[in-house]
Amino acid sequence: MGCAVLVVSLMGACATAQQVQGTPSHSEIVLTSDVDWGPLNPARGDASPRAGTLWGDRAAEGASGFLVQFKQGFSSPPHIHNVTYRGIVIEGRIHNDDPGAADMWLPAGSFWTQPAGEAHITSAQGAFNMAYIEIDEGPYLVEPTENAFDNGERPVNLDRSNLVWLDASDLSWVEQGGGADVAFLWGGETDTSARGTLMKIRAGQSVRLSTDQAGLKVVSISGESEVQIGDAHAKHGLVPGSFVSGAPDAANVFVCNAEADCLFYVRSEGHFKITSARN
Repeated sequence: MGCAVLVVSLMGACATAQQVQGTPSHSEIVLTSDVDWGPLNPARGDASPRAGTLWGDRAAEGASGFLVQFKQGFSSPPHIHNVTYRGIVIEGRIHNDDPGAADMWLPAGSFWTQPAGEAHITSAQGAFNMAYIEIDEGPYLVEPTENAFDNGERPVNLDRSNLVWLDASDLSWVEQGGGADVAFLWGGETDTSARGTLMKIRAGQSVRLSTDQAGLKVVSISGESEVQIGDAHAKHGLVPGSFVSGAPDAANVFVCNAEADCLFYVRSEGHFKITSARN
């Protein structure tokens, strides 16, 4: 069976997801270089940030995840969204807050949430700025502040310096000496509910990521890394913004080749396991 190419359409933007030869079905890789970009808000034309799909379709019902690029000095007008979204800074610095709030620049590795209906602005400060954005339900729309409403949620701005990292001494599903730490971001109310977690692999370490549930999704946030899908022998280089989806009962190996730690965002349906992959 040769490699198949799946094209996912999204408001003029699409991503080429490669189903890797010899791997379980539904294990896919989307490299940052394969992402096709279009305007996040087509109504603003060239003034809009650029967006590119990693998974799902933000223009349709259901969950999705996509990359957004902001030009240096970008600052949006006040606006709202019809759905709540989460964001993780991949590169540059991003401010997301009430229109009159003081600047609070979030560096790479930071996390924020934007509740549906709340008026806010988004700004970027850096020669190159990129974030991963995720929604649980689409479509994702931009609306004027006249349509603002209170959905009962409150925003979160979590600088990377305030993340709480846990290791095998704190968690039963992280192997002792496995070379990885995790920080919880959202969800996980029950054993089977969706959740978002940051996974930090120490420099030079390899870990095996596995779950018996569908829907495991991994986004590279920082560091030079590789992934080996299932039983396939080939390793695929990942740069920040690259995406890997895993099939149930398949273990993918992630290798941190950087001199510093590598950071990944993991979205899972229920628990997953982290074990050492060192030979």
